[in-house]
Amino acid sequence: MKQKPVHPSMKGFLAGELILIDKPLHWTSFDAVKKVRILTGVSKVGHAGTLDPLATGLLIICTGAFTKKITGYMGMKKEYTGTITIGATTPTYDLESEPEQFKDISNITAEDIYNTTKQFVGDILQTPPLHSAIKKDGKPVYLLARKGKTIELKPRKITISLFEITAISLPLIHFKVQCSTGTYIRSLANDFGAALNTGAYLSSLRRTSIGDFSVDDALSPQQFEEKIKYLKSESERQANT
Repeated sequence: MKQKPVHPSMKGFLAGELILIDKPLHWTSFDAVKKVRILTGVSKVGHAGTLDPLATGLLIICTGAFTKKITGYMGMKKEYTGTITIGATTPTYDLESEPEQFKDISNITAEDIYNTTKQFVGDILQTPPLHSAIKKDGKPVYLLARKGKTIELKPRKITISLFEITAISLPLIHFKVQCSTGTYIRSLANDFGAALNTGAYLSSLRRTSIGDFSVDDALSPQQFEEKIKYLKSESERQANT
């Protein structure tokens, strides 16, 4: 993509900057990248770690020369908060598909829930969801899964350093997770439900940090747009004085 001339106030983004965006619900990670690209006029823009459309929270976006740092940011430890709903499963392991295979959870206790988290802390093997962007034979597996094709994905070694239950209001379980890159929280929810013998799916998710970067320091797309408008207006005001 050929770089077109940018507004004088956007030259910092053209050279290279790191932007922290609080991704809204239903936005794709690419939606956020596209927004930054349009507002700044910079063509070289990328993100450091996809968030599903039903997840919110921290997205690191890099412009210009900073895109070379993306791999390093992607390798950092991540923290999430969210809810797991027990007593049913979904094909996608989240609410992108309808709950099914309902089970009675009346015998599940808080002790059962706390004890079950223990087997998911440390270095574990995790199989990615079939409805994910992982490629098999050159194609994203979610495309194959939607066609009803049988797919076998190999388990991957991941590290979960913290799996904390922060509140229980059955069928909802509120949690906090700190994990290595490559961890699928949807798979964690599904595996957690299997271990409880109730089934479960991820019902909400928010990424709160990547390494030392916090969502508390991130801007919403609207706030970022307001920042860009201010930078451009200030640049034009100074040019006219």
